[in-house]
Amino acid sequence: MLKSIPVLLTGLFFYYTVSAQQADSTLKKSPVKTLSDKQYNALLKGDDLYDMPLAAELNHYPMPDMAMKYKKELGLSPIQITKIGAIATELHRKRVEMGTFIITNEQTLDNLFRKQKLNNGDVIFYTTRSGLYFGELRNAILQACLSTGDLLAPQQIKKLETLQNRN
Repeated sequence: MLKSIPVLLTGLFFYYTVSAQQADSTLKKSPVKTLSDKQYNALLKGDDLYDMPLAAELNHYPMPDMAMKYKKELGLSPIQITKIGAIATELHRKRVEMGTFIITNEQTLDNLFRKQKLNNGDVIFYTTRSGLYFGELRNAILQACLSTGDLLAPQQIKKLETLQNRN
């Protein structure tokens, strides 16, 4: 029994190593030292790694893509589908746009530090700009949640939350 434990541990280690390599092989390699591959790819695709909609979602203002995912179960009207679909499309566009800006800003900061061609003003400028980009991204996400919540009836929001909790 004790002899099989090292074999089992080696097998588990090998399994997790192979699994991690397979998952990471689909990611683009980040050219920015300050962004992991996961962060870089999420920013490029418009994915959220930072739980930016949490304040809205916890207070019953759903993300538009979630409402669209369950449109049949929620019984969304054609008008709701059109309006929420437009919100979701615009939000995705904005997320990709801001992701690109964030990546470019991080590349600039990295280059300035690497080349040692910066001063206090440069650091202030680019870090403030980074905050503005993240703020604009979060604003777009929360505004989309607010607009989506305003388009749904209270019972639709309640049903959506129930559906999300099941999955």
